[in-house]
Amino acid sequence: MSGQIAFRSQNLENIRAGALRANWSARGDRILRYYIDVRHNVLDLHKELSAPEVSILQNKVDTLMSQWDARYLEYLKKQSAAAGKDLAEELTQAAEHRRERLRRTLHHTLSVDDTVNWDVLKDHSKFERRAFPTKAPVPFTTKPPRVAPLPSSPPELRVRFLQPLFGLRKRLEAEHNAAIKDHSLRVERVKRKNALERSEWENSKDSATQKQAEWVQSRDAWNAEQDLAEAEFLTRQSEENAKVDALEAAWRSGDKEAIEEHASIVLEASTHDELVPKQWEVQYEPETKLLFIAYQLPSPDDLPVVKTVRFVASSGELKETQISAKEKKELFDDLCYQIFLRTIHELFEADRPGHIENIAFNGWTRSVDRATGQEVEATILSVVVKKEEFLAINLEMVDPKSCFKSLKGVSAATLIGLTPIAPVMEFERADKRFIDARSVEVSGDGGTNLAAMDWEEFEHLVREIFEKEFAARGGEVHVTQSSSDGGVDAVAFDPDPIGGGKIIIQAKRYTRTVGVAAVRDLYGTTLNEGANKGILVTTADYGPDAHKFAADKPLTLMSGAHLLHLLEKHGIKATIDLKGAREQMGLRG
Repeated sequence: MSGQIAFRSQNLENIRAGALRANWSARGDRILRYYIDVRHNVLDLHKELSAPEVSILQNKVDTLMSQWDARYLEYLKKQSAAAGKDLAEELTQAAEHRRERLRRTLHHTLSVDDTVNWDVLKDHSKFERRAFPTKAPVPFTTKPPRVAPLPSSPPELRVRFLQPLFGLRKRLEAEHNAAIKDHSLRVERVKRKNALERSEWENSKDSATQKQAEWVQSRDAWNAEQDLAEAEFLTRQSEENAKVDALEAAWRSGDKEAIEEHASIVLEASTHDELVPKQWEVQYEPETKLLFIAYQLPSPDDLPVVKTVRFVASSGELKETQISAKEKKELFDDLCYQIFLRTIHELFEADRPGHIENIAFNGWTRSVDRATGQEVEATILSVVVKKEEFLAINLEMVDPKSCFKSLKGVSAATLIGLTPIAPVMEFERADKRFIDARSVEVSGDGGTNLAAMDWEEFEHLVREIFEKEFAARGGEVHVTQSSSDGGVDAVAFDPDPIGGGKIIIQAKRYTRTVGVAAVRDLYGTTLNEGANKGILVTTADYGPDAHKFAADKPLTLMSGAHLLHLLEKHGIKATIDLKGAREQMGLRG
């Protein structure tokens, strides 16, 4: 995994981020997408960001940090604001100002160029070169020591004419010899002193020179490391920026995944009020040039419903009055319709190459069911918009709800009730668990024992045969990430309007009778996935309890005989030898 994510925020102490994760291809030879979870502890916010490249993910993180910093600043202002009439007036004005901002959700984007600036997605940062941390040693500037002069030689011995007559010669010679000896000693002392001082000076000079050389060596090594780090930084930067260029090129050429990522970048850059969750899923169909978007709409509970704030001097409290139920309904409905129009406008405007001719928009909400206390999700508005028809609309002048209805959009009479509607088009096929499918070679002579196959090969064989079964009516079958336990193996999407929908397929390569526990697991998975049906495929048979449990449920139990019949229907011959499989796998009994 290349690169790391940097978090640049004014309040990093409140930011918590998970590890940078990667979704690898089935072969494990390339990364398909990067993911990271980010939380703001104080604001209690959570967001999962994803992108195909680290540099694009970094840009998304930077945008999110900027938005959260602004929200945190507002939070701090509220925390520190003094109570009183001024605060009450400020809160009243702030509530009305925020409602007015929500009423202008659509108009805000009409003055904004929504095209993607690809250069902004690139990393243009400079390498921060670190200076060598150690100061240079003080240069050795001491001058050589002064050489002390040698003592003068004693005068020569001169014997006068009469001195020998009086016996003075020997005494004079002795004194002269003593003087010479003393002179020699003094000369030697001066020479030793000069030599010692010179030696000490040279030693000091050599030591300083050595320290200077060591410092230069360390500095050069440090600079070499910095040069290498800078080269690596520029290489990584160039590679990441090249990936942005590659994404742009792929988008311009009409690549499906690039168009989906481009749409996500456009929506991420759109600045909404904080009550808009900014969560979506997109899918592009190149054949019809249709972009599908499932967009999470805000919750009515998050609307700014405060109308006035009054300061009660006697108690020091702030008393709030709220807008009427009618005003709240009108505000929520109008906001949702504006979000729809704004989203469509931004996506069409950013689509300069003209890859998108139609957009299917499903607006959904997440709320708590007051009857059960459980969190539920519901689609409350749905529409398919043609580009030519949408571009003919004057968004400056439209009434959002009337415009939605004129585009044949489907919704309840009022949205605030969160009444679920049947979407014009379903969007259920994006699943991070899906992996690349592969074909399985089965012996043409029918000698392949399905019960002894590798369990992963068996999963792909089941997917392959069901794909052939559903292909006639336009269905799809996807293999899920292997769990090595024979669990959920595939998800099928059958477009049949009566008996189709989402179907969970589990493959059990068993050599023993399948009990009721496996059927219960399938039923629980089917309910948890929100699927219309569950199919359990095994190489063995089912016990009576299993058939009894599945009798009144949307479950189909396919035994080994059923599987062989289905394979033969599509031209594949195989066999199931449970005893032989047990012996081959070393199972006793």
